[in-house]
Amino acid sequence: MIRLSDTLSGELRELVPLEPSRVRIYTCGPTVYGPAHIGNFRSFLFADLLVRYLRYRGLDVTWVMNVTDVDDKIIKGAAAAGTGIEELAEKWLARFLADAAALRMTTPDVLPRATRHIDEMVVLISTLIDGAHAYRTEDGSIFFRIASWPAYGALARLDPEQLRVGERVEADEYAKDDVRDFALWKGPKPGEPVWETAIGPGRPGWHIECSAMSMAHLGPSFDIHTGGVDLIFPHHEDEIAQSEAATGQTFVRTWLHSAHLQMGGAKMAKSTGNIARVSELLEAGASPRAIRYALISVNYRQSMSYNDDSLPAAAAALDRLDGVIAALATYRQDGPDDAALDDALSSTRTAFEAALDDDLNISAALGAVHDFVRDVNRRIAARTVSTADAGRIVAFLRDLDRVLAILDDPADGLEPELAMLLEQRAAARAAHDWAASDRLRDQLATAGIVVEDTADGQRWRRVVGVAGG
Repeated sequence: MIRLSDTLSGELRELVPLEPSRVRIYTCGPTVYGPAHIGNFRSFLFADLLVRYLRYRGLDVTWVMNVTDVDDKIIKGAAAAGTGIEELAEKWLARFLADAAALRMTTPDVLPRATRHIDEMVVLISTLIDGAHAYRTEDGSIFFRIASWPAYGALARLDPEQLRVGERVEADEYAKDDVRDFALWKGPKPGEPVWETAIGPGRPGWHIECSAMSMAHLGPSFDIHTGGVDLIFPHHEDEIAQSEAATGQTFVRTWLHSAHLQMGGAKMAKSTGNIARVSELLEAGASPRAIRYALISVNYRQSMSYNDDSLPAAAAALDRLDGVIAALATYRQDGPDDAALDDALSSTRTAFEAALDDDLNISAALGAVHDFVRDVNRRIAARTVSTADAGRIVAFLRDLDRVLAILDDPADGLEPELAMLLEQRAAARAAHDWAASDRLRDQLATAGIVVEDTADGQRWRRVVGVAGG
């Protein structure tokens, strides 16, 4: 039984899909006005972990992650760069997708862009106007009427009478009936993109974008909505109000929010410059696997601190995993299979699944994997496992890695020149040319390859880079 911590109810609840065996998930994705930082990716990778685990459990998952490609920041950024919003958005979307691929984030089934869903937004806004949940102002803007929605504030546990606050809530440039009301549609202004629509010229407000895109691809009600805690209010609060006011149905069954990533004791944010960008860490030599491990290793609801020790700690954990995979790849032992191995495999899988069933308790799940690796190392040292057992263990670890996506990819073969160096070193050892053997080992180490000599022969693994951490 998979249980998840729902922000709206405040309860740890069993995941019961609206459709049997099918789970529909929406994630608030990037606003493409600049490169994403690792705080953003913590939220995205938490959703990736969720999607991977549900699929591992045999569920049919449809994952939608939106791309905000029109908002105030993009408009300002394009103006400063002397380009159009589409060109700016394309540039940073390409960077986001490259960073996501490097960090092994599953590609969402749908990556809808706001500018390509204007028609859906117009229909939704028209419905709200018809239902007296929205109104026009003299400048052509359209606002949601908070007073028409008594449940407003439930997600954030706010008194609906209090004033609105939030990074993207203007203070306010448009005349509206109530200071709490929020913009669904912004009337035309000089220097801003304009769409000619049935509700008049202008551009969408930020909040309406996600309601329109999520319902377009997942329906009026769906199972899970994820995002960072900073989106609870006002963004997700507004999504609920406008969506449910329009459809009369429960918008989302379960709301999941990831806590902030802290750096230097403060929330990581572009607005303060307190950031570490994925692309910059990669360019400095950090391993994308180490970045991924560091970002997923703490439960999503717990605030996480990123510091100079984060990547080295992740690299050390990955090195232990790489070490056992390398040892098993070269391990050769005739004789009977290890009679106790089945129990070890079964108990590890049970612990791994029990941890992730419990609100994605990734720390406990990783703990189960590392405990198993220590046990395997003892069995290798004692030569109690057979060659066939070694293959089973590797297959088992790679099966769990369908969820984690942290193991070295066997498809990433060695460059031909490095493979040749390994062959030359093995030949040197066979010829007892120890000087050549040591020289070649040093040469391989410089290239990021660690070589060890064991009873089963020469084995190697890649160094997990931490430069830039």
